[in-house]
Amino acid sequence: MKAIVIEEFGGPEVLRLKEIDVPKVEANQVLIRVAAASVNFADIKTRKGEFHGAGKPPVIPGLDAAGVVESVGANVKTIQKGDRVIAFPGKGSYAEYIVADERLTFPIPDSIDFDTAAASPLVTFTAYNLLHQVGRIRAGESVLIHVAAGGIGTTAIQIAKLLGANQIIGTVGSDEKIQVAKQVGADLVINYRKESFSKVVNEATDGKGVDVILDSVGGDNFNESLECLAMYGRIVNFNSSSGSGGTVNTKQLHGSCRAVLGFSIATTLKQRPEMIQETAKQVLPMLAQGKIKIVISGTYPLEDAGKVHELIESRQTVGKILLKP
Repeated sequence: MKAIVIEEFGGPEVLRLKEIDVPKVEANQVLIRVAAASVNFADIKTRKGEFHGAGKPPVIPGLDAAGVVESVGANVKTIQKGDRVIAFPGKGSYAEYIVADERLTFPIPDSIDFDTAAASPLVTFTAYNLLHQVGRIRAGESVLIHVAAGGIGTTAIQIAKLLGANQIIGTVGSDEKIQVAKQVGADLVINYRKESFSKVVNEATDGKGVDVILDSVGGDNFNESLECLAMYGRIVNFNSSSGSGGTVNTKQLHGSCRAVLGFSIATTLKQRPEMIQETAKQVLPMLAQGKIKIVISGTYPLEDAGKVHELIESRQTVGKILLKP
């Protein structure tokens, strides 16, 4: 089969199309013919050797995909050959075939097309856990979502609204991205390159700040986020795309009853797959009923993986990009 294989960590040029053997299926696994795989920021960190689940070369990047089940292991009971599924494979998704654990493979109805299916697993499962499981958002609360025009951002805006948020604020890095976030439901979108987002947020909330903040940037962005986090508020960090971490002074927490929390979908896939299964029960019906619209900005052939990484790193993309074998 064809697959993108990283034989040494580095820039986009290390993403090379190779002919390799189709992976073998173990007793609790399924083999899936990939219809499309999504590209996530974590894949860039994998390519650079910075992702905590990357392992050592050679590795195949990619965390999620959609396709059709070709065969199942001897102990598999809930998945059958021919099922249309989304899955989180254990060893990469940039390939014609992937192997995934039965517990991390989920049948999808015909009402969900393969492009939507492929673009949805990581962003919907992550956004739901950030808001519901970790951020504990309640109806009537406000939320600030950074990188609001990205894959997780556009999805989190919609899920926040479904969970009852009464004010949804997003930050983006260009004026062109403001409308993208507004189109999926954001009430206010701030270009953080032009003005202080914490100042605008505090003004928009009458000085109270927001109840939940989703931060994937870290560094100064995280530090400034604390300046607009409400009493009893929760900030959830799930990446540090800036390359640096934020700083927390405990004096900022106890008197205000605020909380700083963390979440990693990759860690949860490995350590607590039962959480992922519970998330699927909530998220898949939302997708099937059309309550979540996945923003897809482009699809590319598998061999263009390097080009796609360049586009994402340039921060000019919105929503999700797919690779198709």
